[in-house]
Amino acid sequence: MYRYDEFDHAFVRARVDEFRDQVARRLSGELTEEQFKPLRLMNGVYLQLHSYMLRIAIPYGTLSSRQLRMLARIAREYDKGYGHFTTRQNLQFHWPALKDIPDILEKLASVEMHCIQTSGNCIRNVTADHFAGAAADEVADPRPYAEILRQWSTVHPEFSYLPRKFKIAVTGAERDRAAVQVHDIGLHLRRNGAGALGFTVYVGGGLGRTPFIGKKIRDFLPESDLLAYVTAILRVYNLQGRRDNKYKARIKILVHEIGAEKMAELVEAEFAHLRESELRLPEEDIRAIRAYFAPPVLPDRPEGDALVALEAARDPGFATWTRRNLHTHRHPDYVSVTISLKGIGDVPGDISANQMEAVADLADAFAFSEIRVSHEQNLILPHVARGDLRAVYDGLVAVKLATPNAGLISDMIACPGLDYCALANARSIPVAQGIAQRFASLSRQEEIGDLKIKISGCINACGHHHVGHIGILGVEKKGDELYQITLGGSGDENAALGDIIGRGFGADEIVDAVEILVTTYLKFRTGPEEPFLAAYQRLGPAPFREALYGSDARAA
Repeated sequence: MYRYDEFDHAFVRARVDEFRDQVARRLSGELTEEQFKPLRLMNGVYLQLHSYMLRIAIPYGTLSSRQLRMLARIAREYDKGYGHFTTRQNLQFHWPALKDIPDILEKLASVEMHCIQTSGNCIRNVTADHFAGAAADEVADPRPYAEILRQWSTVHPEFSYLPRKFKIAVTGAERDRAAVQVHDIGLHLRRNGAGALGFTVYVGGGLGRTPFIGKKIRDFLPESDLLAYVTAILRVYNLQGRRDNKYKARIKILVHEIGAEKMAELVEAEFAHLRESELRLPEEDIRAIRAYFAPPVLPDRPEGDALVALEAARDPGFATWTRRNLHTHRHPDYVSVTISLKGIGDVPGDISANQMEAVADLADAFAFSEIRVSHEQNLILPHVARGDLRAVYDGLVAVKLATPNAGLISDMIACPGLDYCALANARSIPVAQGIAQRFASLSRQEEIGDLKIKISGCINACGHHHVGHIGILGVEKKGDELYQITLGGSGDENAALGDIIGRGFGADEIVDAVEILVTTYLKFRTGPEEPFLAAYQRLGPAPFREALYGSDARAA
């Protein structure tokens, strides 16, 4: 795991001192809210419906137990006893008092955390596969490259005032678990025919009011050219991206308007001037960063399979949990454990201070003090011996975090919505809770199988609804909350945007609508081995639309 060097410590401390002064001037009235806004946004502070919100960066979703304990302490002392993990692998506190935020930032700095570039028109937190460094199917750990990009992009003088916010994701396995094709830049680590590491490069992906799947502009970029090529992309965007209309200022609009071929041509021309510059990554620098992410020494634990089988035979709850919430590790005696933050009736992504501390304790005892955050708003213990799974499960049961639903219908993504966000048009949380309660039966969830529901409370799409197998978008119509459904979206290596299925549903109708969709899928699937997404791709929208609307002409 990356550790701050002397520069990092000095830089973050200086930013805390600077913001403390800015907050004091705002509280005294010396600064108006309009003058204060760009200053607070540079430090991850938003003004939401009911209070300020603080967004904390968790680069590439990697946390230490020490850092998680500090987040728990802040939640307890300065918030309402909980935090909210987001689809960018960050954590948000929704109720801090402005006067306390400098103290919060100081405490974060003491554990090598900060809120810099979690908002504003800059390069945001770089995200990555939450199983990075552990997954059996991994080509290479993407986190060293995410860290290189983090160091390079932090307060980069050329890219601190871009036309709009800018998001980069990196994945290191053939299976894309970081949704790289719906980012401004998506980097997919691969090996070429000669065995060399490099990246497939996607540009111009993004969701929001104008969603696009990213366009491939480089099939293979050598790892040493990473910074030069990313710089070339950002220079083209910074010079040619629109600044007259914030709704058309994202790089996805530029790529759409000039075309992927022209975008690639412009990037390659800029890259030709940069590739032999100081931006070229020497192998020794790459090795030095990789050393920060060296995996822990994993002693052989061959007794694990027998112990798991014995406990699973005695405890159906444990058996279900091991069936759903484990991911194959590169070491056969170990697994990665998904800790679901989607208990039935819970707010997706929320976690209490007590639960944070319990997870930190489990990480210390059984997972080499490391925790990951997924973009699907869950936590992961990346390196757990199979022989320790019963103890981990019991520890999670004790704090109500052992829900065995990873990848199932109740494991939803949902943004905070109108309960918190000033931009939202509709509530997301009650919809997620209602769906989870309707499908509370685990046996029913397992019968349905893998199904990703994603819910956004406005067109900004923080809940990634466009790439949900079932996507739900909350809108406002004549003062009422209305929910539009999309079907067939996907955020993996076969990324696709969902199809709008028809007219929207009221808040009292949307859960019933989801049940109709599920019932239709079960009726028409070829068998339990055909998941929802595959069935939709085979059948198309017609049977689902017919089930929802019948002959209603408004569904056309």
